[in-house]
Amino acid sequence: MSQLTLLLLQGGFLVLLWFFVFGVVYSLRADLFGVKVRKLPEPAASPAPAAAAPTASPDAVTTQVKRPAAPPAPAPVGGLATTSVVSRIVITSGPKAGLELPLGTEPLTIGRSSESGLVIRDDYTSSHHARLVLWGDQWMLQDLDSTNGTTHDGVRVAAPVQVKVGAPIKVGATTFELRA
Repeated sequence: MSQLTLLLLQGGFLVLLWFFVFGVVYSLRADLFGVKVRKLPEPAASPAPAAAAPTASPDAVTTQVKRPAAPPAPAPVGGLATTSVVSRIVITSGPKAGLELPLGTEPLTIGRSSESGLVIRDDYTSSHHARLVLWGDQWMLQDLDSTNGTTHDGVRVAAPVQVKVGAPIKVGATTFELRA
């Protein structure tokens, strides 16, 4: 081989080696420090359009009685989690205790990977650990063949199970619930 070819091969190998080193450092940094998760801002309450005030003659006396609005019906604890009942996930224990996430209609993947919808960084959570899926109007919990398993209401999940409102779901060292 010529001297130039050998020099180009050595340079290419060196560049490839540095890409490998930077990839390892990036992966270690992501595992150690995680990905920053920002809380979603609360939606601003839009003011209700002002109703036109009734016009009355000066002699007429009008009174309006405001009745207190009825409080929303509480979600039945232990009942099945349906789209009409469940609106959020609340983390009750673990590294992100107190965090609340709104639920939509899309499946929610839970795991250590930054691609997950709910990222949990601990040693007992797999990259793609579990998934919450909406089947019809019922929320189902599915374990994604994780190493340490997923529990729902104290029972290990082997096949997709229907989620109960307020029942603890444990993924790694984190426990969360579906709430109204």
